[in-house]
Amino acid sequence: MAAEATRYWAPAAWVNGAWAQDVLLAVGAHGRWAEIIPGAAPEVRQGARPLSGPVLPGLVNGHSHAFQRAIAGLTERSASGEDDFWRWRDRMYSAANRVSPQQLEAIAAFLYSELLRAGYTQVCEFHYLHNGLDGKPYADPQEMSMALVRAAQRSGIGLTLLPTLYMRSGFAAKGLREDQRRFASTPESVLRIAQSVAHEAGDDGFVTAGVALHSLRAVDEASIHEVAQAAAGMPIHIHIAEQQLEVDDCIARHGRRPIEWLLDKIPLDSRWNLVHATQTTPQELEGLRGKRASIVLCPSTEANLGDGVFDLPGWAGQSGSWSIGSDSHATRSWQEELRLLEYSQRLTLKQRNVVARAALCESSAAALFQGALEGGTAAAGAPLGGLAVGQRADFMVVDMDSPALVGVPADHLLDALVFSSPEARFTEVYVAGRERRPAGTGAQLADEMRRAMRELWS
Repeated sequence: MAAEATRYWAPAAWVNGAWAQDVLLAVGAHGRWAEIIPGAAPEVRQGARPLSGPVLPGLVNGHSHAFQRAIAGLTERSASGEDDFWRWRDRMYSAANRVSPQQLEAIAAFLYSELLRAGYTQVCEFHYLHNGLDGKPYADPQEMSMALVRAAQRSGIGLTLLPTLYMRSGFAAKGLREDQRRFASTPESVLRIAQSVAHEAGDDGFVTAGVALHSLRAVDEASIHEVAQAAAGMPIHIHIAEQQLEVDDCIARHGRRPIEWLLDKIPLDSRWNLVHATQTTPQELEGLRGKRASIVLCPSTEANLGDGVFDLPGWAGQSGSWSIGSDSHATRSWQEELRLLEYSQRLTLKQRNVVARAALCESSAAALFQGALEGGTAAAGAPLGGLAVGQRADFMVVDMDSPALVGVPADHLLDALVFSSPEARFTEVYVAGRERRPAGTGAQLADEMRRAMRELWS
């Protein structure tokens, strides 16, 4: 559905990877861009609604576990001995095995409203909490999935639901651990959820579906083939090569590294989105690029969990497709994700403006923002590639009164947006040409979040 006001005028807008001035933005049928006119003369933009500041396209959050918003800030204390990803995972399971559908909806609605205010206009929900607290299937297999759909609809954000296949606890395991009982699923069950959600969501384009495979350790080869063949036209996501132990276990079981095995055994294509991939080799990245697969990077979570640093210069230097996600939601800011992404490279390589040089771009912020923007369509399976005819009309309006932007020259605006903190704010966020605000008040969502947190942790 198109917006009531179908024509906007922006004093500046990010078009084709650069700032353009005096831009007319026209929203057509089904909430997609019908016309983008930089340098629009006053008579051309007559009658258009003026926007209060520069415009950036909305970004896709390519990887989310919404329920983990309930543990943000609650896993930062260490008991005796070493602490690592696997100990964090055990603590995360304590939330996974407590949260009800009602609590999940409250947590997700609050989270999604945070993401929307930050300028994310679509979120890819990697969803594996399928069963009841006792591990038995709900009477309605979509119980938890529809809680996420309702949360997205209440917040106003677009949603790509990714029901996730999870069948075993490790490469050599026969099944799941007791604390993974809620994750149990089959190829048929996740495909049925994806198809049902896509059907029930209607044709407004705000909610869509793909499928996910939790990881190579959690699924077998036959099931991967079955899901990939059935998921025609859908994005496919998988956690891959996140931790060194996972790589070692894969080599012990299959004689190959995870991405090597995937390239050898599975017919990858542009539907595939590999999440994290922090443990990679140049040869693996070259193979993935040849398959036109994409990478989803989650810098704040990868730092929080000690995963490692993805070889972004190697990937960007090959013109590889990538997007960003906030994963466990230690932060809900795309600016912080991009800043961490660049800073991790600088710390590792002891150089500056690493991604800019790899992408043959003068501005680090431009290289980062444009990379995340262009990869978002592959992650979401929706036309979300920016301010261009045919793409969904998603955008955010920069608040030029933000302290980080005061006095910044116009041609350095994006640099300051990414690298000057605290983050600049956005006065308005639009999805499909319409300003999106949460149903009800922010106070109501916060009250529901507080209630859910009390129930979970008191």
